[in-house]
Amino acid sequence: MTGSESAHKKFQKELNSGTAALVLLSVLERASEPMYGYQIAKHIEAGRDDVPVKQGALYPVLRSLEGAGLLQSHVEPSVSGPPRRYYRITDMGRDTLRRWVEIWDQTRAFVDDTLKGDQNG
Repeated sequence: MTGSESAHKKFQKELNSGTAALVLLSVLERASEPMYGYQIAKHIEAGRDDVPVKQGALYPVLRSLEGAGLLQSHVEPSVSGPPRRYYRITDMGRDTLRRWVEIWDQTRAFVDDTLKGDQNG
């Protein structure tokens, strides 16, 4: 792997780690019922070929969000395989999502303006 390829992978990984939490909270905030990891991943991937976050990377983020009190989970037996852990967003998760969306919007606008060369916003 060249230095450039390594830098690209590192940039993508760092970018994904922050956006995955935002995306997961958003999906669960709009869900009408609790969802399990594979179901969440399939929802994120639906109709897209360019999903930068790999399914396996979602599970540590789900656990982290739950540990922070932004999600709650429970385990249910599954007829077709091992038990499934279902996640739902908490009130604190909803409040956090609203703030993160504000931060995302500000960050996206700043980056877009910078990339376009517009320093005056």
